Amino acid sequence: MTEVRFLPPTAKFIKRLKDKKLKNLYQAAVDKIREDYTVGEAKTGDLSGVYGYDIYYNKTNYKLAYTVEYLENVVVVVFMAGTRENFCDQLKTVYEKSVIS
Repeated sequence: MTEVRFLPPTAKFIKRLKDKKLKNLYQAAVDKIREDYTVGEAKTGDLSGVYGYDIYYNKTNYKLAYTVEYLENVVVVVFMAGTRENFCDQLKTVYEKSVIS
């Protein structure tokens, strides 16, 4: 099975979720990604190399963004989790910082 790593802000976001059903939906999404990391939608342009996965809950669209790194085994790095609002702009900022460092 594929290893999954969370960046600290993402882990903090998921940990702070109070709604257990939403937290379980995020866990189910991570499990699906762990089984087949190509299940997400591949982004293009500035976010080339990033996959997005949508979670719909309570009339709100939540997103999960991740990349795939090929180390000893395949490793999925989850960059961001949150609601759809301003998600791509925030993701570009986080992704650019992680690529630079």
